Amino acid sequence: MNIALIGAGGKMGGRITDNLRNSEFRLSYVEVSEKGLQRLQEKGLAATPQNEALRIADAVVLAVPDVLIGRIAADIVPQLKPGAMVIVLDPAAAHLGQLPERSDVTYFVTHPCHPPVFNDETTLEAKRDFFGGIQAKQAIVCALMQGPEADYAKGETIAVRMYGPVLRSHRITVEQMAILEPTMAETIGAAAAMFLKSAMDEAVRRGVPPEAARDFMLGHINIELAIAFGEAGNPFSDACQVAMEYGRGYWLKDGWNALFEPDSVKEQIRLMLNPGKEPAR
Repeated sequence: MNIALIGAGGKMGGRITDNLRNSEFRLSYVEVSEKGLQRLQEKGLAATPQNEALRIADAVVLAVPDVLIGRIAADIVPQLKPGAMVIVLDPAAAHLGQLPERSDVTYFVTHPCHPPVFNDETTLEAKRDFFGGIQAKQAIVCALMQGPEADYAKGETIAVRMYGPVLRSHRITVEQMAILEPTMAETIGAAAAMFLKSAMDEAVRRGVPPEAARDFMLGHINIELAIAFGEAGNPFSDACQVAMEYGRGYWLKDGWNALFEPDSVKEQIRLMLNPGKEPAR
């Protein structure tokens, strides 16, 4: 299978390049930025002109920023041969309908789950591979947005190679993937992570030594996640549950789960793809 990797020298494209260059696929590395071309050269790889790569491509991987996917797809998709597959690495543009209409190409969406907090990694390299795709095992999610059913297996095979080592692969829909990201993982999850960091910073501001605050916070995050997600096998203490309920009244707004409503999910994505735009409230 001939794969054209668009953005092969970028952050995500570089990871995919490393994982696919010695695979069973034939790769064409498409890159236009000066830094990206330099990174490819440092790996001993030469870039292929985009038109040449698209002409023979059985699959095209768009390893480009989310905000550019709609524009780049509009240029690329009309050039593909019938039956080709377009693989996007995030559901945002696909969920907003930014992929051009063309019934004879396949659209496949896939995204990494990233290495889990609770894992069985034993090497330092794997433990420090927070993003995944290098040493640490991770799960992935995949969606066949359009195309023949047989193409799901083809797309999943490419995704497993791109994101490897892969622990599990989950088949979901594009709509479900948009619920997971941005809503669950970023709108809520990343915001919650930064809230925890702010809580630690506030403790430091009030006189707690930074090293002590960091050790205390990270250790408690570990056990609290283990309890909340059923890994520890025991519940929160009675006193802790009282403190949790007290705290929610200050920092957790009633109605937060409205963020999962379809219109809200789309609004979050529109804001991500159009930074600086004020949200409708």
